[in-house]
Amino acid sequence: MQKIWIAAAAALCANIAHAQTAAQPALQAQDTWTFRRTTETQQEPWRQVHFMGTVLRYSGSTMLMQNKEVDSPSPPREILIDSDWSAFRSMGGKETIVHRPFTFPMNVGKTWDLEFTDDHPNNKNHKSETRKLKYRVVGWEDVEVPAGKFKALKIEADGSWTGEIAPRTTASIANQSGAQGTTAVAQTVNVKAETVTGRLYQAYWYAPNVKREVKSVEENYDTNGLRSARWTNELESYKVAN
Repeated sequence: MQKIWIAAAAALCANIAHAQTAAQPALQAQDTWTFRRTTETQQEPWRQVHFMGTVLRYSGSTMLMQNKEVDSPSPPREILIDSDWSAFRSMGGKETIVHRPFTFPMNVGKTWDLEFTDDHPNNKNHKSETRKLKYRVVGWEDVEVPAGKFKALKIEADGSWTGEIAPRTTASIANQSGAQGTTAVAQTVNVKAETVTGRLYQAYWYAPNVKREVKSVEENYDTNGLRSARWTNELESYKVAN
């Protein structure tokens, strides 16, 4: 009988955790978070910085955030984002969501999609880039970061990027040796337009009492499936109003 009660209690706890919903946070001016960001790329294998984000103004639909790298002489950067932590940009004269890690209210099993085409991507070799991501709320997990231990709702996203490489001409100079000496010869190569693609992965651990994620991981993979970049954010401290 005791085993039956234990099993029933465990099932009840599992159902409660599964049904628990994360509502949109009530953000307020001066809510502040400090993160440790670790960057790993093919060009720079490892780099770590600390940055602080503070809500300067909150209107209910948008908020003005101030982000500043700790101990850096660079001035703070202010950016307007949606109140659900979505980020947007103007593309082709149209406001487009380019980052949507959460859609409130969130509960286990919820999914949503994000897709956009950037005609001015960071990769200068690409004429344009299209990104497609499918997000899914995985479940509640215990996660430990420098700020402590938290019960957080994990969100994962798998996706792909597609880049359009415009036709171009590259030039090079080669030295040719002969009886008359060495001569520099200019050579040009025409590169045809082509389409390349790779994979994307993201994960976020959202803690309701912190009002945002306490940890995030974003990874980019190249055309050969090799990881080209990883960004990891971990909460170090926070101060939010109840």
